[in-house]
Amino acid sequence: MNAVWWTSRPPRERRILAIGGVAAAVLLLWALVWHPLGRHREDLALRVEGEREQLMRVDRAAAELGGLHATGLQARADREGKSLLALADATARGAGLEPALRRVEPGAGGSVRVSLEYASFDELVAWLEGLARDYGIQASDFSADRVDGVGLVNARVTLQDVP
Repeated sequence: MNAVWWTSRPPRERRILAIGGVAAAVLLLWALVWHPLGRHREDLALRVEGEREQLMRVDRAAAELGGLHATGLQARADREGKSLLALADATARGAGLEPALRRVEPGAGGSVRVSLEYASFDELVAWLEGLARDYGIQASDFSADRVDGVGLVNARVTLQDVP
């Protein structure tokens, strides 16, 4: 029946219908296949660029971390022969925590336990950061309880050398 309908059309109308059908097929192909693929390709290109930027940031951070680790290792060697216990005591006093310092005692596995009462939290955090940065010492265990007073805490810290 379709062949009869097609042949019954004048040649000019058949030509117009054929051109229209080809144009419609091309437009459908573009709209349903080519255009979505192009947009997907653009999205992937943007994603790849973002991932490259993130990788560069991670590489820079890794290089910086390696430098800090090397600095910490060097600083560990520059302790002037002080033990972790003596270093923790001296640096805590130097960081302004002397009034809050209650106990500095050896712990298990070469660690040192430090107890502070009514210590400034900001000074405590700055002290811990300085130990990590300058001497390669990290807090392996930390607990703090807020006490009366703005920014004051009772804290217990276990310090260890970073391997």
